[in-house]
Amino acid sequence: MMRAVAIGSLLVVLGATAGVAERNLIPTLDNEPDVCPDQPPEPQWMKDIDVRESHKRLLIQQIYRAQSMQRIVEAQSCECPTRYPSWETAEGVFVEHFAAFEYWDIVEATSDYRRQANELRREAMPICQAAGNW
Repeated sequence: MMRAVAIGSLLVVLGATAGVAERNLIPTLDNEPDVCPDQPPEPQWMKDIDVRESHKRLLIQQIYRAQSMQRIVEAQSCECPTRYPSWETAEGVFVEHFAAFEYWDIVEATSDYRRQANELRREAMPICQAAGNW
């Protein structure tokens, strides 16, 4: 009888613990960044872009990311304004060079910018880690 009570108590405790652990895995809608909390938000038009045009948003995001890594490497600094400036420059590159491109051309350009950002990331990461902004 004592054994049955002990097993029952153990199951209750494990069930409660599993419930708490499960609740901790629920994603939150809070999108607060871990570093540089004053990062400029994406322009509203990018957030509101039609799903059929979302490839354009991805390209601008990768342009922004590549520019960010480039600035960090060039400045040898990872201050928040260096890493996260306004979106205007990335938007300008998109409008000037890619706005009239067809879907597959934009996909290819996105891949090129992603590759460029990833290459620069190797140099930028230690700079940002030293500054506590990675």
